[in-house]
Amino acid sequence: MTKTLEIVWIILVGLTIFAYLLGHLHYINSFFVAILLVTTFIKVQLVLDYFMELKNVTGKYRWIPSIWLTIVISLIAVAYYLPA
Repeated sequence: MTKTLEIVWIILVGLTIFAYLLGHLHYINSFFVAILLVTTFIKVQLVLDYFMELKNVTGKYRWIPSIWLTIVISLIAVAYYLPA
């Protein structure tokens, strides 16, 4: 289990550094915003599954945070792409 958590942590750090570099280098356009939203979804799902230990939980306790996350990221995407 410790090895899995280390790999998940490295993935989280890698995705965070990727997002930071995109913002720092000003590579923000519609395509990269979509990529950032997808990586944000992946990061939160990894935190929910491995660090909050919801991976082995069944029922509403597993699905409520995922549904909430999907709604929030979808609303952010709509807010970003709607004016365009």
